Amino acid sequence: MKPKFFLPLFASALLAGCAAPADVATAPPAPPAAETRPAGGVVSAADRRAADAGARILREGGNAVDAGFATLLALNVVEPQSSGIGGGSFLVLDPGDGHPVTFDGRETAPASATPDRFMRDGKPMSFPDAWPGGLSTGVPGNVALMAMAHGKHGRLPWARLFQPAIELARGGFEVTPRLHNTLAAANLTGPLSPDARAIFYPGGNPAPIGSTIRNPAFAALLERIAAQGPQAFYTGENAASIAQAVQTAPVNPGDMTIEDLGTYGALERDAVCGTYRVYRICGMGPPSSGATTVFAILKQLERFDMAAHGPDDPVGWHLFAESQRLAYADREQYLADPDYVQVPVQGLTDPDYLARRSALIDMGSTMASASAGTPVGVSLAYAPQPEQAEHGTSHFVVTDGDGMIVSQTSTIEAAFGSGLFVNGFYLNNELTDFSRVPMVNGQPVANRVEGGKRPRSSMSPTIVYGPDGKPRLAVGAAGGTTIIAQVAKAIIGVTDWGLSAQEAIALPFVYSPGDTLLVEEGTDLEAMLPAFRALGHGDATTMPGRLKANAVEWVGGQPVGAADPRSEGAMVTP
Repeated sequence: MKPKFFLPLFASALLAGCAAPADVATAPPAPPAAETRPAGGVVSAADRRAADAGARILREGGNAVDAGFATLLALNVVEPQSSGIGGGSFLVLDPGDGHPVTFDGRETAPASATPDRFMRDGKPMSFPDAWPGGLSTGVPGNVALMAMAHGKHGRLPWARLFQPAIELARGGFEVTPRLHNTLAAANLTGPLSPDARAIFYPGGNPAPIGSTIRNPAFAALLERIAAQGPQAFYTGENAASIAQAVQTAPVNPGDMTIEDLGTYGALERDAVCGTYRVYRICGMGPPSSGATTVFAILKQLERFDMAAHGPDDPVGWHLFAESQRLAYADREQYLADPDYVQVPVQGLTDPDYLARRSALIDMGSTMASASAGTPVGVSLAYAPQPEQAEHGTSHFVVTDGDGMIVSQTSTIEAAFGSGLFVNGFYLNNELTDFSRVPMVNGQPVANRVEGGKRPRSSMSPTIVYGPDGKPRLAVGAAGGTTIIAQVAKAIIGVTDWGLSAQEAIALPFVYSPGDTLLVEEGTDLEAMLPAFRALGHGDATTMPGRLKANAVEWVGGQPVGAADPRSEGAMVTP
């Protein structure tokens, strides 16, 4: 299906029930009042207050799309370090008929961006040098995605979705341990604006746990977007403020313009689906590397009896790690923005190709190395991309009483994004998800920077359907490049190991994107390190478990929420 573009300048035609201000010539038509409906459903999000916001919208007669966007906006208030309207997201949406569609609100590079954006004196900038300031900031996509999906699938008036977040921002919210610790770890010498310092660092110190933060500037902006539609974000004062902040950043000033913002478009894309055993797995295709890589990890394991090698067996985790190595190698070689690069999605998900890749996995030993394969559909030679750092992010899942499902992952990349703060929200640093090295050995890298291009992402919102065609699991995660492995682990836990979604998310973690196997420190897997080394993972070591996943599963036809115990996540029913 050809991508469907959405220009925010004309979004008001799609926005149900927005009250036009005096300086707007025409107001969008108001829909009939939302009918009273049984609430039903569940919301799982990384913060209870955001989940409460979504549940409130469900109680008020909204559907999963309405509630999902209320959740996203509330997350921007209470979890400003991870996601929000200064960044972008991917949405996998099942309208309730088992035929998911996906929406791409990924950030874009400014039109003037060139492949050598992060090169200095012939060498790539390090991530710590590249992320702060305007150079790393992409044109935000979340508001455009919200307007597009709401225009097609929403039920309540657009303005209603903003009310919970407006109340949180203006009335205040309590600082949690996670927010306080993230503020304490942030680089206070970075490009945090005086406005941000005043809100989050009262008296020059990180806001204490239990203290109250208010963000009236953000509340005022949300009120304008609620009343005027997405053009209040992408044009006028807000757009000018974003462009100025990027261009005059005290670190790494960038080149984003008002025109870049005014011409941004969200996209509707085809979902990428495939079968794993008796299940159908559907996710977000390129520029996300989620669907293809999650599916490859699973499909390459299909010939193994994973049920016989459960979570207490090092062999099962060894197989999982080896499959990751192959799938991530293909990801590094081929995944990028499909509007700029011919991504061989069909070849990468072809069962015969993945069977050949699977044949490289041995139950009793480790591959000496894992390199990309050659799937059908490769038309140009691209060099493998060096692994890019990815951070930040928040995932949430919403379902309603009519069976609509929202699985959405939103991000501003690093903690507090680029550090640039405009009208009460942080701008992303997503352009560091591009390869900072545009050429390797004379060959172009697929995910190199180009004007208007969307950087590759690991965000992996996913829906799993059972053999009866009904939803079994909706899941996603935060944690940069670990997202893919987290989602694959959760699916294996539910489908192969017979765990609940809550148990599967809570499982300790194995991550092996290259030649090193990493296990979650302080867990039972740490005791398996000698067994992993005996299987050939000589460099096996530990990594911190700073992860967070959220899910909804269906048990007996009823939705049951799950949230990562490592996080402050919560499940709320309306």
